[in-house]
Amino acid sequence: MQDSNGGHILEVSGLNIYYGNFQAVKNVSFFVRPGEIFGLLGPNGAGKTSTLSAIEGLIRQQSGKIVVTGHDSREKPLHARAAMGVQLQATSFQSELTVAEILQLFAGIYGVTLTHDQLIKILKEINLEDAEGKKFGQLSGGQQQRVSLVIATIHEPQLLLLDEPTTGLDPQSRRKLWERIEAIREKGHGILLTTHSMEEAEAVCDRIGIIDHGRIITVDTPQSLIERHRNDPEVIAVSRKGKVTLEDVFIALTGREIRA
Repeated sequence: MQDSNGGHILEVSGLNIYYGNFQAVKNVSFFVRPGEIFGLLGPNGAGKTSTLSAIEGLIRQQSGKIVVTGHDSREKPLHARAAMGVQLQATSFQSELTVAEILQLFAGIYGVTLTHDQLIKILKEINLEDAEGKKFGQLSGGQQQRVSLVIATIHEPQLLLLDEPTTGLDPQSRRKLWERIEAIREKGHGILLTTHSMEEAEAVCDRIGIIDHGRIITVDTPQSLIERHRNDPEVIAVSRKGKVTLEDVFIALTGREIRA
């Protein structure tokens, strides 16, 4: 695999993850290109979280390879982790610290010099210029997500992992968050996204992979998936008002039953 200058920013190949005798991830393979938003979609328990955790380095796969900007995550774990930023669905930053203190703390962790002028510029970019001295716990959910995204990208990572980043946000906060994510993508960074919102995935993802029962069952652009499955009996059965959506295809491929 080539590095991010000429190849894939992330490549996952033949990934297998077990918890005891249970195999959560089965021979999963996909890649993320520079400047691409790749959506990893699946029902609850499908293997998304385990796959994401292995990429983040939180768990070790039993077999398979994860390569981030040319660095094998097993052979050079620190290099691989340094090339990625992670924004989780729920933040766990110290609620008593101010926004400025948290940004300075994580800039220091990543070895990034952050002057006061640079800090104010960042806060202006996310419409939080008046929140410098506010405690993190006093921010709204949308404001916390904006700060979280800044922290995940403060070291300019080539790969950004987003785990359901807009869950619980109102439309205005969601739009602001996506504007910043689009700006990151335009710099050539790769983005791996998980979301339960099929409407969001259809709108923002360049390609998506659908995972179910630990296996990748399809990878393509949202529109290509819709066109390919438009006339499938299962899709026709679940579609409404004659307009086939990515959600219709997703439900047809993964089943209608509710997962725990």
